Amino acid sequence: MTSNAYSLEVLKKVNLTAAFNCWLGFEIIRAEGGEAELRMPWQDEATQYAGFLHAGVIGALIDTACGYAATTVAGPVLASHYSVNCMAPAVGQAFVARATVARAGKRQVFARADVFAEQDGELRLVASGEVILVPVDSPAAKVPSQA
Repeated sequence: MTSNAYSLEVLKKVNLTAAFNCWLGFEIIRAEGGEAELRMPWQDEATQYAGFLHAGVIGALIDTACGYAATTVAGPVLASHYSVNCMAPAVGQAFVARATVARAGKRQVFARADVFAEQDGELRLVASGEVILVPVDSPAAKVPSQA
């Protein structure tokens, strides 16, 4: 881990400053060593016309989980590209996104994530994605101190 890498405690503070994440109820469960896990409760407001979780929200879960995983090894990052593969209708009591950094370089960090629908304690894979992130010298928004 580099000296500018973020800890779970700092990422939880950062997450609270993101209005979109708060609106959707994103909760950081785990973030360390190039991995991160998010949880989001079901939100009626986040569905598409057929009542499934909107693919845009699935993309946000993938982007955010991969970003948090990347920050644990590279410090602040911004996404430069991401892709989403929806595999099944996303319906559940909650959703879990698990991300892993595949490779962290000086100029790019490659990460991937799976999104699961949680229903009665069971997880079912509904989507996956990949994100290319770029380390930045300073984040655009104020980041809470690690001290």
